[in-house]
Amino acid sequence: MRALVLGGAGAVCRETTRDLAQYSDFQEIVVADYNVPAAHALVEEIGDPRLRALAFDANDYEGMLHLFPGFDVVVNGLPYKYDYVVNKACVEAGVNGLDLSSDDPQFALHEEALRKGVLFVPGVGATPGTTNMMVRRASEVLDRMETVEIAFAAFRCLAPAPGLLQTTLWEFNPEEAAREAVYFEAGDWHPAPPLSGERVVRFHDQIGEQKVYYVPHDEADTLPRSFPTLRRAAVRGCFPPHVMALMGALMRGGLLSQRPVRLGEVEMPAIEVVRTLLAESPIARENPVWAYGLVVEVTGERGGRRVTCTYRNQHPPQEVWGGRSAYFKNVGIPLSIGAQLIAQGEVAGKGVLPPEQALPTDRFFAELARRGITVEEEIVEEGTLA
Repeated sequence: MRALVLGGAGAVCRETTRDLAQYSDFQEIVVADYNVPAAHALVEEIGDPRLRALAFDANDYEGMLHLFPGFDVVVNGLPYKYDYVVNKACVEAGVNGLDLSSDDPQFALHEEALRKGVLFVPGVGATPGTTNMMVRRASEVLDRMETVEIAFAAFRCLAPAPGLLQTTLWEFNPEEAAREAVYFEAGDWHPAPPLSGERVVRFHDQIGEQKVYYVPHDEADTLPRSFPTLRRAAVRGCFPPHVMALMGALMRGGLLSQRPVRLGEVEMPAIEVVRTLLAESPIARENPVWAYGLVVEVTGERGGRRVTCTYRNQHPPQEVWGGRSAYFKNVGIPLSIGAQLIAQGEVAGKGVLPPEQALPTDRFFAELARRGITVEEEIVEEGTLA
């Protein structure tokens, strides 16, 4: 079996590459990256003879169609703007694949993927990804699900990589089109501005209690479609306090908008000016605690009683996992696990499917635990005394 890892030397996906080398039985793992020296350095660092570095241009669609055939799984760790094009190339080439987030047009490729007999699973990271599987687990406990509340705390610096800086700006941009459909309730998706819907959530001990806010995330889109009994599905999130303070100030100052500003002879959107400044700022790469916190609360019914299922992740601290890896492993490892499950045929169905429809719950969480990422399940049942 052969795996092709796109962006395999990047900030997130290098942890996917490491995990594939340590745990998978692929005969060949190709690390495809535009940064060829970084790919070669990672391959040399890991020292697994199955690894090979390859130059890759994510803007060359025809190149993808020539490259993808012959691989069993395409593992897409590129920034989210490439999700659709990689998914489309996989379907056209007839190759299975998966990625870290999802773009709604990807699911329009479902019927073509079915005809080709391939599976592509968008959104197999921490959130989306592990969170979707937590909800899938709750669906196996409950007779009927009613509400899902997802919270994440992404404790990383502001700009560990260009794509992740772009993600942060996207989540705080009040003009972002995705803000028009943020959470699902009463049969429809509803808008919510940045820093709205405040809620205090207790994450694992490395992060503690944090204020989280509505974020337009993939789970609120796919979960109501996967589980039609849901009356509500919402995602809230946060970054470290110093990042939240900075981004909140920039947003309130109108600097995260498309409003044009002039710098000398050049005119550009305010948010692009901010992005450029932050990308070059040393403080944007500093962070005291690297960690990832996930809490998912699902309510529903079982045996005629109201039940609340709560799921909370745990993972080794940065002192054990090596600084920033304590964040990135939580994203990169699920992607590796998903790729291995697809390659081994331990998946459900074909087409373009979200994680909660495609991946097996027990095996997914068992593989996470094998790497040190555990999920605590709490089930509280309410009843009426006669």
